Amino acid sequence: MKSNRITQSLLLSAITSLTLTSMAHAAEAAAYTASSNVNLVSQYRFRGIDQTWGKPAVQGGADISMSNGFYVGGWASNVSGNSYPGGSIELDYYGGYNGKINDDVSFTVGGYGYLYPGANYKNAACPSAAFSTPCNKPAQNFNTFEVNAGVSWKWLSYKLSVSTGDYFGANQSTGYEKGTAGSMYHDVTATYALSDDISLTGHLGHTNVKARYAGSNASYSDYRLAINKTWPGGWSASTALVGATNNRFFRPPSGGLSAANNETRAVNRQVLVVQVGRTF
Repeated sequence: MKSNRITQSLLLSAITSLTLTSMAHAAEAAAYTASSNVNLVSQYRFRGIDQTWGKPAVQGGADISMSNGFYVGGWASNVSGNSYPGGSIELDYYGGYNGKINDDVSFTVGGYGYLYPGANYKNAACPSAAFSTPCNKPAQNFNTFEVNAGVSWKWLSYKLSVSTGDYFGANQSTGYEKGTAGSMYHDVTATYALSDDISLTGHLGHTNVKARYAGSNASYSDYRLAINKTWPGGWSASTALVGATNNRFFRPPSGGLSAANNETRAVNRQVLVVQVGRTF
């Protein structure tokens, strides 16, 4: 009996030791840094396309980066009800893993979700620039989720994002020839440091939408050339030249049509976007 109690005591001691060791390792692995940011931009461009119909946007987010390479975060911006009928805000969530192969080469894998609370094609105005009476407004939201993977070498990076479902509500109910799951976005970005606090960024992107819209090709390319400046205390500012191709799809009379009123806009036209913000 005494032997059993000794055995149980030793077993309990071993389990406790293993548990405390595991907890210590878990705590070490779970060490993290948290940051947040807020920005004001002259207009919000997503992959080269105007999301606020030329109006300013207030944007902000928060990120948690783990010491083991994993990260999670969230981000928000106002958007225009002309593009997202019934909605006025975009809420993003994301997570993934960042790793290094050596001092020059790194990689990333993850997922990124886009939510537009209240936005739905069924909330479009009828008549409007995009809908004429009588109209059949489908019950279709714009929410999207993508998986992504990328690689970076020094100042140059490439990232591929692939939608797991219909790409921002693009399917047969909204005028496309079929669903658009598997639509891809290619992102090539180069950043060159002019000094410790000034840098140049060049970006080329291509969106490959897996369906045509009313017979038109919905795929397009976008570009961004920016000069960036930072200051002590987390402050930053930038000026960027931004635009996108495929005028037929994104400009009147066939594109850039409001779903909320009679407004029209060349949402892909080349513009200067000014940003000022702070990271905490």
